Order: sequence, then C-alpha cells, then structure tokens
Amino acid sequence: MMHLPQIKTAFVLGAGLGMRLRPLTDTCPKPLLPVNGRPIITYVMDHLITAGIERFIVNTHHCAEAYHRVFPDRQWRTIPIIFRHEPVLLDTAGGIKNIEDLLENDPVLLVYNGDIITDLPLQRLFDTHREKQKEATLALRSKGSPLNVNINNRGEVCDLRQILGDPGVMSCLFTGIYVVEKRFLSRLKPGHKESVINVFIEMIREKPGSVSGVIIDEGQWHDIGSTEEYERMNTFLPQSGNGDASNQ
Repeated sequence: MMHLPQIKTAFVLGAGLGMRLRPLTDTCPKPLLPVNGRPIITYVMDHLITAGIERFIVNTHHCAEAYHRVFPDRQWRTIPIIFRHEPVLLDTAGGIKNIEDLLENDPVLLVYNGDIITDLPLQRLFDTHREKQKEATLALRSKGSPLNVNINNRGEVCDLRQILGDPGVMSCLFTGIYVVEKRFLSRLKPGHKESVINVFIEMIREKPGSVSGVIIDEGQWHDIGSTEEYERMNTFLPQSGNGDASNQ
C-alpha cells in the first residue's frame, strides 16, 4: 500500500447562521453556544486533538468577532487556530475552496462540522481513506436521522439525498465529518456558494465509486440542530470545570 501523509489540519465549519437555534444564535455563532460551561466547538477541538490534529482552521461569518473574544490567543490547548472570515457566506464547498491558500503543506484535509459533539474513533476514517485512496471519504453511521447517504457493497457512496436514484445496499447517516484530498479542491470554484453534497453527487455521477464511506457506529454522535437537542446536551454532558475557553 502506498504510504500517505498524516492528516495534520482540520477545517472546522464555524460560519453557519444557526437558524434553527434562534434566538440563542442571534448574537452568537452556533459553535460557540455553551454546553455545560464551554463552547460546543471546544468539544470538537478536543476530539480532533485526540486524533493527532496539529492545526485548526475555522471559517467565520455570523458574529465573527465572538470567535476572537473566545480565543484571543488564537489557540486551543496550545494547538493553533487560523480564522478565515467569509463576508459572504459560502456554504461548505465554497468554504473549503476559500482556505485553499492555507493548505500549501497539507495534501489531505479533515473537514468537521462545528456544531456536533462526538467521540467516534476518527482513526477508522483515516485508515479507510488511506486504504481506498479516493478523493473523499465520509464518516457514516448506520442509525440516526436522516439516513440520506447510500452505499454499495464495496463501501462506496452511490447516492446522497436520493438524488441519483441508487439505493445501494444500505442507507446511512452522514456525520458531517470527512476527509478530502487536496486535489478535490480543484473541483471547486473560488467565491462560489455551494454545498459539498452537490460536489459529491457530481463526482459520483461522473465516476461511480469516486467517493468512499466508512460506517463508524462506535461512540456517541450528537447534532446540535434544535433547541431541544441543545437543552438535552446541557443535561447529558458532565459540567465542565472551566468554562473560560480563553484560559485553555
């Protein structure tokens, strides 16, 4: 097997508007909402640190100045954070393209939604990406809602959101965590607002089997997508001993 470089940089999506959590997000980006005394995004970063990530890139848009208040030293537990502002919201694919100039020494990138809390073993995702050597590998779960990613018997993604009409052998939940090769960015247009889901669909339509998936059912996975789930997480997780992220 070809030796592939270690994944050292994670792009954490932090620019969303958090519409479903209003009014909580009227003056605060959703990833900075506190869950038991600390911002959601710090749970994300702790998970990434356990996986060996050495640098965070976070895109910002809504209430961007709040990130600088929470992380005045531009780091979390000594790991550096680079913020990339989007004056116009670019969605997931546009956000990835917008950090291309920061990836000169990163042939592989981990992308991670900034509003989820999980401890699933990321090494499984990394190992599958190295083994399959596809442009993109998605972390999936076999249960949850919505089950909108279909895979075939080779573990390849064959449909997303039932757009291509291929049921495959199993429907899965997309965790919002995935690995892309740097060459994937050549498919994206600078300054263009677009979802990464659309790009994956076009890749599969152009070349079936070009997007890989791995089912990781171990661990917990929570999408903070509603006020009800947000309130539940505040009782589900233990109280943090230090709610001040800037002191980490």
